[in-house]
Amino acid sequence: MSDTQSAAGILYQLNKACSAEDFFALLGVDYDPKIVNFARLHILRRMGQYLAKEQFAGAAEAEVTARCKAVLEQAYADFVASSPIEQRVFKVLQDAVAEPKKPAAFVPLSALK
Repeated sequence: MSDTQSAAGILYQLNKACSAEDFFALLGVDYDPKIVNFARLHILRRMGQYLAKEQFAGAAEAEVTARCKAVLEQAYADFVASSPIEQRVFKVLQDAVAEPKKPAAFVPLSALK
């Protein structure tokens, strides 16, 4: 099997994973079920954000697996140290603390000549 085919192996398996627990099992990362039950979507979203910054082209499967494992460990650690509200990985949570947009200037019709 070539490096290109084998590099797709773990990424393919992760793409087919059905639950957060599957990600942890595939990559061999220990976790506290209480944290995963509380922040599973946030952890996976953060992992996706970190993975988007990675370049796997030409990497051997062992390297891709190690980097994916490190990314999952980092994403998980983010939520061990703080809450989903503090991390704000989803837009709805980001918008909740965003500066309100200034309303457009209102010009009454009576002011127009």
